[in-house]
Amino acid sequence: MPTGLTKDAGWQIGVSRTLPHPVPLVWDFISGPEGLALWLGPGALLTPERGTSYRTAGGVTGEVRGYRPADRIRVTHGTTTVQVALAPAADGARTMLRFHQEHLASAEERERQRSHWQRVMDQVAAALDRQ
Repeated sequence: MPTGLTKDAGWQIGVSRTLPHPVPLVWDFISGPEGLALWLGPGALLTPERGTSYRTAGGVTGEVRGYRPADRIRVTHGTTTVQVALAPAADGARTMLRFHQEHLASAEERERQRSHWQRVMDQVAAALDRQ
């Protein structure tokens, strides 16, 4: 099977980075309005409860599939599923942040989304560095 193609979730992509900030700071940002706008889309507001729906200002709709504070958020996003997950580094002062998207339509969409998530990660890192 080609890289990024799975039997159950179709094409998928994951982008991760260890950030020099503790989990509580990263979580508060990524689950708050500014962070949600960066990774989910402007205007997105999530109710931290499985099964609740949301809509972005751009018209993308989805549903919360999982929400574990300080750990992960999993949502449908149009026809795909997006997850943002956090894990503390061994020293506790850093956090590994990961964006994962599955059910992509093709290898080409996978590559487009790889670039998208790398840009999002850069924006999140820059915003956290300004705090």
